[in-house]
Amino acid sequence: MTQPKRTSVRVTRGGPVLVSGPVDIELPDGACVKSDRFMVAVCACGRSKNYPLCDTSHRKKRRRTAD
Repeated sequence: MTQPKRTSVRVTRGGPVLVSGPVDIELPDGACVKSDRFMVAVCACGRSKNYPLCDTSHRKKRRRTAD
């Protein structure tokens, strides 16, 4: 019996979840997003305009006000 292929998932602090592709991502509403890339960045912050795929929106910093 052959072992099933394992999928690699890497969680990055403050960034996306990186998943070895290709992948099919099922959304809560039942829609499916497909990606054929070898590594897929899945948005973990919810800011992406291309959700569920990451568009690096997590990198934008908020301006701090002077104390």
